[in-house]
Amino acid sequence: MATTSDPSASFEETDTRNAEMHSTIENWIDDLVADVDEAKVSEEFQEWLDIQSQFHDYSHRNTLLITLQCPQATKIAGYNTWRNEFDRHVQEGEDAIWIWAPIITKQCPECENSQSYHEQSDCEYDETPPDEWSNGLVGFKPTSVFDVSQTEGEPLPELETEATGDAQDLVPVLLGAADNLDVEVRIVDAADWEHGSAKGVCKYRSKRDLHPVVEAKARPNQADLAVTLIHEYAHALLHSDVDDATERSKREVEAEAVAYIVGRYFDLDTSGSAFYLAAWQGDDAEGIQERLGRISSTAQKIIDTVAEG
Repeated sequence: MATTSDPSASFEETDTRNAEMHSTIENWIDDLVADVDEAKVSEEFQEWLDIQSQFHDYSHRNTLLITLQCPQATKIAGYNTWRNEFDRHVQEGEDAIWIWAPIITKQCPECENSQSYHEQSDCEYDETPPDEWSNGLVGFKPTSVFDVSQTEGEPLPELETEATGDAQDLVPVLLGAADNLDVEVRIVDAADWEHGSAKGVCKYRSKRDLHPVVEAKARPNQADLAVTLIHEYAHALLHSDVDDATERSKREVEAEAVAYIVGRYFDLDTSGSAFYLAAWQGDDAEGIQERLGRISSTAQKIIDTVAEG
């Protein structure tokens, strides 16, 4: 890539692209599993978190692909989207970043395949003709996108949100999002704080009422308070079905990762976050992938909920 330095993955061969995209992700996960206690892996994990904060509505597999091909990416779009919607053009000589795009087409109500695959299958559904079927997701295909750094043209419009760069405004919005996240939240004065050095806690109303309750210690630093609220919201969403102490310690890393992603998305400085990936030592590749998926989906839910507020 002309504008990227040392990309570790590229998928230029059409015949092998799909398989290589899958195997590259699996290899990244395997490396994370094998070396989960090494500093280098923590840095790579933080790179992925940075990408995830930029593209919170992408799947974790797509953000991994972006990380591996163009770790400094900030804004991604297809060739025609850059040209038609932003009046920007991909510079000559730039290599595409390959991700998976959903295939949306007419879908058989019975076997959920597209018409062509339905006709090749054993499905006997014939109650309605294919042109009356509803559209649905039938699969994914490799598709090429480009980062803004690979384009030139008109400046991008500034995207403003209520909380951008202002934690003083973000905290009330986070508090207002609690109901939609199905969490009870309380800001507790420092004089009344009963949880020692902890900045926040997530607990339940009682042993019989397992509705999550987030408490955060009041403080002048509103950015720090916002990150604490996000972290505890993540616990509320991640831990409702977990009572094993070892697994809860592992999910502490997930909650911290969610706070990092969401905090960066809302322009908070979360560079002080520490990711003790050694807590994941012993997990297999499938387990690590599940954790990345939980981090991605939880961050997306909190971001979307706060943005809607």
